Amino acid sequence: MTLDVDRLRADTPGCANVAHLNNAGAALPPRPVTEAQIDHLRLEAAIGGYEARNRAADKVDHAYDAIARLLNCQPDEVAIVENATRAWDMAFYALPFERGDRILTGQAEYASNYLPFLQVAHRTGAVIEAVPDDAFGQIDTAAIAATIADRSKGPVKLISVCHVPTNGGLVNPAAAVGRIAAEHGIPFLLDACQSAGQMPLDVKALGCTMLSVTGRKFLRGPRGTGFLYVRKDWAQRLEPPLIDLHSASWTGPDSYVLQPNTRRFENWECNIAAKIGLGVAVDYALDVGLDTIRKRVSALASGLRARLDDQPGLVVLDKGLAKAGIVTFLKVGEEPEDTKRRLTEAHINVSTTTRESTYLDMAERDIDTMVRASPHYYNTEEELDRLVAAL
Repeated sequence: MTLDVDRLRADTPGCANVAHLNNAGAALPPRPVTEAQIDHLRLEAAIGGYEARNRAADKVDHAYDAIARLLNCQPDEVAIVENATRAWDMAFYALPFERGDRILTGQAEYASNYLPFLQVAHRTGAVIEAVPDDAFGQIDTAAIAATIADRSKGPVKLISVCHVPTNGGLVNPAAAVGRIAAEHGIPFLLDACQSAGQMPLDVKALGCTMLSVTGRKFLRGPRGTGFLYVRKDWAQRLEPPLIDLHSASWTGPDSYVLQPNTRRFENWECNIAAKIGLGVAVDYALDVGLDTIRKRVSALASGLRARLDDQPGLVVLDKGLAKAGIVTFLKVGEEPEDTKRRLTEAHINVSTTTRESTYLDMAERDIDTMVRASPHYYNTEEELDRLVAAL
C-alpha cells in the first residue's frame, strides 16, 4: 500500500499548526478519533452517562474487537484501562513473588516498570537482574538463556522487557525473548507502548504472556487510554491486585468469583468516550496498514538520523541493530531543554528524556538528558529539514 500523505495530513488538523515530532510522547490524533469522542460526550450530556453507554454498547464492544485484530488475539484476552502504566501494573502485581525469585529485565527498562520491581524486591526479597546488552545495544538473548540456566541463584519468575525503549530507536528482539521464555515456562511481560501503532504486533509470534500498550503514542488514540493483553491460560491463573464489581462477582457473604478472562483486570468506572476513540484509532491504524506504517516511519527516522549525522555538533545517540521511529541526539554545547525550547519557538515539537526514565542505560552511558524526535507516517521530509535547519 502507498500512503497518501496529503490525505492523512488533511485528516490531522494539528499538522497545520506544528511540525509534530513528538509521537513517542503523544501523537496528533486523526479527525475521526476526536469526532468519535466528542460525539459520545455530547450524547452523555443529552441523555445521561449510563444511558449513553447503553446506546453505544456496539462501539464499546468494537474497541475490543479492533485491539484483538491489532494483536492477533481473542477479544476476551484484552482489558481496556486508563493508561499503560495501570495495564502493566495490573499484570505485574498479580504475579506472586517470594524471597529469592528472580525478575529478568533489560538495561533500558522504563522507570515506571523498574520502580515496581524495586518495590516488590523490597517487600518480598525477590531479586532484580538487569541482563546486559549485546554488541548492538539490545538485550542479549544469550545472556537471558545463560541466566535462566544458572539455577544456583534461584528460580526466574518473570522476564520483563521494553520492546522499544523510551530513550532511543532500538527494537529489542522480543520474539527471541519470547521463545526462550516459552521453552522454560516463564511468563514474559512485554511493554509495547512505543511499538504499538508503528509496527505490527502479533502476540503469538512475539511469544509474550502479557503485553501492555498506551493509546496516546503511535496509535494516535486518546490520552488516558491503555490496554492489557493476557494470554487466556495465564489470565485464569492470576488474581488482580485490585478488584471491583466489574472484575469480580460478589457471590455470598464471604465469597467472590473473578471474571474468567482478562476483563478481570478492568474496573467498572471508565471514560467511555475515550474507549470508543481508542477503538477508532486502532481501526485507523489497521486501515492504513501496520507494515506500511513501519516502512514509512523507519524511512523517516533513518533519514533524520542521516541528516543529523551530516551536521557538525549534532550527536545521534540511538543504539540497536533494528531501529524504530525514535531518534535521540544532543547538540554539543547546548542543554537539551534549551534545544527543545528553541524548537518549540519554531513550532517544531520534540521532547527530552532524562536519566530518571531509563536510569541503568543512561547512567552507564553517562548521559543525563537527551533530545528525542519521533516522526510518524503523517510527517514529511520537509518537516525533518525544518528541524535540522532550526538546530
